[in-house]
Amino acid sequence: MQITQTNSDGLKRDFTIVVEAAEIDTKVTNKLTEVGADIKLPGFRPGKVPLAILRQRFGKSVMGEVLEQTVNEVSQKALDDNSLRPAQQPKIEITKFDEGEDLEFTIEVEIMPDFEPMDFSKLKLEKLVADVEDDKVDEALTEIAGQQKNFVAITSKRKSKEGDALLIDFVGKVDGVPFDGGSAEGHQLELGSNSFIPGFEEQLVGAKAGDDVEVKVTFPENYGAENLAGKDAVFDVKVHEVREAADVEINDEFATKLGLENLDALKDAVRGQIEQQYNQLSRQSLKRKMLDAMAEAHDFDVPPGMKDSEFENIWKQFEQELEQSGQKLEDQDQSEEELREEYTGIAERRVRLGLLLAEVGRINNIEVSQEEVNQAMVAQARNYPGQEQMIFEMFQKRPEMQAQLRAPIFEDKVIDFISELATVTEKKVSVDELMKDPDEEEAAKPKKKPTAKKKAAAEKGETKKATPKKAAPKKPAAKKPAEKKSAEKK
Repeated sequence: MQITQTNSDGLKRDFTIVVEAAEIDTKVTNKLTEVGADIKLPGFRPGKVPLAILRQRFGKSVMGEVLEQTVNEVSQKALDDNSLRPAQQPKIEITKFDEGEDLEFTIEVEIMPDFEPMDFSKLKLEKLVADVEDDKVDEALTEIAGQQKNFVAITSKRKSKEGDALLIDFVGKVDGVPFDGGSAEGHQLELGSNSFIPGFEEQLVGAKAGDDVEVKVTFPENYGAENLAGKDAVFDVKVHEVREAADVEINDEFATKLGLENLDALKDAVRGQIEQQYNQLSRQSLKRKMLDAMAEAHDFDVPPGMKDSEFENIWKQFEQELEQSGQKLEDQDQSEEELREEYTGIAERRVRLGLLLAEVGRINNIEVSQEEVNQAMVAQARNYPGQEQMIFEMFQKRPEMQAQLRAPIFEDKVIDFISELATVTEKKVSVDELMKDPDEEEAAKPKKKPTAKKKAAAEKGETKKATPKKAAPKKPAAKKPAEKKSAEKK
């Protein structure tokens, strides 16, 4: 076996590897002998099949298995012998192989840069926090109440309109015969809710209390009950009351309907939810400041392939934003060359931060347990009511999907670890200041041609919106990639 290093430029390492034909043949023979110990062929006792027959019957499949195993083992040996830590999966290409001849292949690998994380105990960060004010709780309660429906009977004889509710009895018939599930008494139906089959509610608009209405409908072809699908039906409807929506009074009764003991308990629950939102905003703000400080404190080369891949992701996102906003690349106040240069800086920053966080996690044995991944899978599955089991099983069967869940969990654990080492001081601010988006502030500034200051901002990965030139028609701006996700893509 010959391992020859052919390139050591920067973070790139290339190797050419030759494995002698005799070594390959020995491995194939050993594997065939192993297979022959258990194989059953007509006319031969187990373990007594001649090697020539085994080679004829299984030689190709065994050769493929041996080649794959050999390439993997020798590639790992080349990395281990040179004490290399790959930054991503090495690129391996077989350049020469014929049965009976030497195996020759190449390895192209980008290695982890050599750097030492900063002393995080010297890191000083400011965490913005805001108190939950009573008026915010009241606003939230009013919003919740507005989402509730409270209908009261009207005393006038006016006709019903969409948005009203009717208290009705009804009997449904197909070919004059009532069908199962087609009758009810004292049912409240909100007109415009589309809770009944198409055409039903529309025919009750204009009805008054005491009216008898004959509603004629046709069940959809894909209706759940096969005996009714596509059938014409007639519903005899008795209207008892016309009810109109009334404001919901926020009191103990309202809280009880929502499953809480009283109004105070509801207020406490709402306050807790708002506190969680504020805490998340505080964490995001702190994380951003931490990443900015880390980016400024570390300057090391990043693997070119990783940077190029991240740039392609950013550029693709930018093009999608342009398309969604109806803009074109030439509408922007920067040339394509300037934009590509700016986004290359953002890509490099993201990769550097990702490598830095990964190294901090490695050095300090920070790991994500399978239990944490399972909890994330359950949380994802809950986003699909009625399909929870299917979604959970899909995650279980696809390791790459679990890896996508594992990455942000790992990042959050590393961020928490750094936060514990750093000196973090809290600063009380207003809710508006806490919720202020620094990206929006940047976007609101007057646009000029790129300057040194703007370039520095781009290198930090700050988000700015791409805006049309003055001569272009006004359209919604396409957003540039946000730094908030900087280290999630590693």
